[in-house]
Amino acid sequence: MLKAYKYRIYPTSEQRLYLAKTFGCSRFIYNKMLADKIEYYKETGEMLKNTPAQYKKGI
Repeated sequence: MLKAYKYRIYPTSEQRLYLAKTFGCSRFIYNKMLADKIEYYKETGEMLKNTPAQYKKGI
């Protein structure tokens, strides 16, 4: 049997700003990684094995 839980949060203004920044950074890194993988595959025909931590070092 599968169970699911739903949670609702009510962040303060400061927390909302922090969440927006965090999700924005995560989205940026994900899109950058995806673009790099696609470009690398087109050039070499192999998959690029990169991690978010590798991008964190470059920022």
